[in-house]
Parts: sequence; C-alpha cells; structure tokens
Amino acid sequence: MSNILFRQKKGVLEIVLIWYDINRKRHWHEFNESGTREMLRISKLTDYAILVMVELSRHRELLSAQAVADRVGVETPTASKVLKLLAGAGLLESYRGANGGYRVSRSAENISVAEVIAAIEGPIAMTECSVEEGLCHQEDSCDLRGNWQRISLAVARALQEVSLAEMSVPVRKPHKPLHITTLNA
Repeated sequence: MSNILFRQKKGVLEIVLIWYDINRKRHWHEFNESGTREMLRISKLTDYAILVMVELSRHRELLSAQAVADRVGVETPTASKVLKLLAGAGLLESYRGANGGYRVSRSAENISVAEVIAAIEGPIAMTECSVEEGLCHQEDSCDLRGNWQRISLAVARALQEVSLAEMSVPVRKPHKPLHITTLNA
C-alpha cells in the first residue's frame, strides 16, 4: 500500500510518497547524506509559479513583472521567466506596452495546482516511463511501468483537486496531513 502526503512548509508544497509494506510492518523512505528523509519536491521555480498565480488570482489585477516580483519576493528575471511560462500555458493573459502586464485567465477556483506544475515542469509523472515509451534505457527489461503510471495518475489526480483558491487560504491551525491511498492498493 502507498500513501501520498501533502504538506505545506514555508510556502513550499511538499509531496511525500510513503510506501508501507503490510507484511513486514515497516515504512520505506529514502534518506539523504545528512540523515534526513528525502521527499518528492516540486522545483523552486514551480514553487514561485504557485506563489505568483496565487498573488495574481487574489486581486485579478494587471501587474507588471516588476510588481509581481516585488509582491512575491523574487528577483525580476525569475518572475519574468515564470510569467512567460505561465502565459505560454494559457494560465495568464499578457499585455504589452507601457501599461501592460499579466493577469490570470480564469478564476482561482478554476485553476488547479496540477495545471501550474505542468506549465513549469511538464507532465506530472514520477518516472520518465510514466509519460511515454522509449525514454528509459531499462524499459525492455523492466515491468514496473504500469505501476509507475498508476502512482503518477494518483499524484496528478490529487494535485488536480487542489485549486489556487484553496492554496491562497492560509492554514490557521495545525492539522493532520492529508493521506491519499492509491487506486487498487
């Protein structure tokens, strides 16, 4: 059985996939060199993209790249890169000129975290073979592709269910992490 754990820590959405072996009653985790648990993480650029989208969706106003950078606390070149990627994915409308800028193309309730992640990182997949055939050199001798696709689908579905509107509401009190069991587990 596996669980997917979502946590928000200092503005970063962390996704932790935990495998639990019922027969052996133990958890499996990866540990890094410092002895702390490794986890699946979105990139810093994707984290910034979610911050940008939440900020732009709160007020639905037209903002320049500089104004967005100032509001979310990132450098202007980073904000510009994120804004261009989000606009290219259709999540933002962009306007040129002296009074130009960016604004969200839809309401926050109608934009999922999955859409933002996919705009920056591409398809949501745990492994290369989860996306398409022919990307992995071990494909001919490995029969795990179907299972990785199942896991990738569970992660993608969970992220699709979280809207920017939900992300924009601060968590006021500690609560238990959301545990999602994968299909057919």
